[in-house]
Amino acid sequence: MLRLLRSLLDYRSEPEVIPAVPDGQRVYAIGDIHGRYDLFCRMIAQIEADEADRPAADTTVILLGDLVDRGPDSAGVIATAREWSKRRKVRILAGNHEEMFLGSFEREETLRHFLRHGGRETLLSYPIAPDVYSRTTLEELRAMMHEVVPPEDIEFMRGMEDSIQIGDYVFVHAGVRPGVPLEEQKVSDLRWIRGEFIEGPEKRDFAVVHGHTILESPHVSPLRISLDTGAYASGLLTAVGLEGTARWLISVQGEPAAEAA
Repeated sequence: MLRLLRSLLDYRSEPEVIPAVPDGQRVYAIGDIHGRYDLFCRMIAQIEADEADRPAADTTVILLGDLVDRGPDSAGVIATAREWSKRRKVRILAGNHEEMFLGSFEREETLRHFLRHGGRETLLSYPIAPDVYSRTTLEELRAMMHEVVPPEDIEFMRGMEDSIQIGDYVFVHAGVRPGVPLEEQKVSDLRWIRGEFIEGPEKRDFAVVHGHTILESPHVSPLRISLDTGAYASGLLTAVGLEGTARWLISVQGEPAAEAA
């Protein structure tokens, strides 16, 4: 009986996993932007102001992927992210929408899928007139993409990362497959997984910060932070700040889309 009681007390006193960023470092992670250039610019200003109010640190900003599609100005978002990364340490994850965008340059079937999921808005943010777009065939549109999308945008997206680990935090676009070691995770899961990850047990020794799955408000639990608040339609873009074991949310609210794509 005494041994059982001691066992129960030991179990109850076992410390929980408390994720932390290494000393001297600070991280900001921004959820899915989806072409909302207006919100992205406001978020940059918010993060720069937040950073200025805190002690000096080795700061990294992470964009969680899906910079493009659905919103009205994906080209502006890509250009702004590229410029911001010249002034500050900005690391960017490839989301499933960047994967579709890049694949559309080579495969007609991928282009067809891309256009059904916000790709039309992305292409119209480059110099393609709506009336010209409406008259083109898929083959013509694919050829046009090579002409209007700057090579530096393509190279920028190709250089995006699949996952980032800083301290006890792992940053991915969509999530991780439960029970699979980090080094064995498939890129397709990192960019596309949803239910198996969201509904799976949080039995791991690291916290996952991700987007991909739209929520009305961010989800924050000890081992999972979900930041996709549907910016393209809701007008709400969300980020998290991390330092040591501290966490704080940053949000910008703009006009919701007149009609979600």
